[in-house]
Amino acid sequence: MQTFYWKLQKSSDNQKTNTRAAQLIQQGEVVAFPTETVYGLGADGLNPTAVAKIFAAKGRPNDNPLILHIARQEDILPLTTGLNANARKLMEKFWPGPLTLIVGKAAIVPDAVSAGLPTVAVRFPSNKLAQDFIKACGCPIAAPSANISGRPSPTNAQDVLEDMRGKVAAVLDGGSCGIGLESTVVDTTSPIPTICRPGGVTYEMLTEALGAIEIDPALQGDKNFKPKAPGMKYRHYAPQEPVYLLEGEAVILLHQLTSQALAAGLKVGVLCGAELAQKIPSHERLLLSCWGDSLERLAGDLFYLLRDFDRTRPDVILAAGVSEEGLGLAIMNRLRKAAGYQIVTLENGALHLKNDKHLPEFMIQ
Repeated sequence: MQTFYWKLQKSSDNQKTNTRAAQLIQQGEVVAFPTETVYGLGADGLNPTAVAKIFAAKGRPNDNPLILHIARQEDILPLTTGLNANARKLMEKFWPGPLTLIVGKAAIVPDAVSAGLPTVAVRFPSNKLAQDFIKACGCPIAAPSANISGRPSPTNAQDVLEDMRGKVAAVLDGGSCGIGLESTVVDTTSPIPTICRPGGVTYEMLTEALGAIEIDPALQGDKNFKPKAPGMKYRHYAPQEPVYLLEGEAVILLHQLTSQALAAGLKVGVLCGAELAQKIPSHERLLLSCWGDSLERLAGDLFYLLRDFDRTRPDVILAAGVSEEGLGLAIMNRLRKAAGYQIVTLENGALHLKNDKHLPEFMIQ
């Protein structure tokens, strides 16, 4: 398949390009487009045949629901059986923006979008390029992130092309995404609204808006459930190489574990903040990716840094955890899934690997 590549202009009219892209959508094709979070892989959300092409392009399990993207707040109304007070509060406070709402599904929404659930996830992105594209299409756009399933989500068009060239009809290049993490997903149909995926709208912001919010226990890594939102069940955001995430007090051992891995002859990737990076000894087999001390900077760069390890190909990746306050909750969610929940902690002076797995040999001294 030929994949068209079209550059969008942020300061001028993109009507001609959007018309061409919308024609592809109306023909049942898939088009990748930018949002403020990550790039989306879009198709007509009311056309089951078109939606199936998203799953095929990504290699995505069909029990993993999609998000419908809309261009006006009122466009949610035909897609749902009704909006309760909590949903309306969140729409008023955070739309347009990086917040997805799970609501009761109307009959016009195909089961392919909702993975057979009686609910549907809907988002109104704040990115104007995304809004203009969706308006031109004239339908809600079903869109997961525009990457091969399991890989880090793309935050620029070149990473989309790396995964999707020849698999989709077109890629719209709107530059780098601002937030860099997928939207927060909140189930508004539960008695107390529940965070199913943390993102740019933080737990603290949601608590301030609603007074009470819960975090879905499935975010801790239990795979024995039917996911209500994208990205809940499967290993995701992952480089090809094994990732070990250091949490809590184990983070202080990052430089020691890096040295041990290098001594074992491994090519080592390290993902950490600038302060920790200063303690890591330089070495020809060390691939150091670091961010500033800002969580906003880390959120924006995280997927790019993870993808970069696929280009440099270390034998193992050590990632330093961060505080779960604010954006940290979303960042840690992505890092845990990138690591496949291979989480290293320090308990009573000894290293432990979550879920009773065995520590790799280089960590055992």
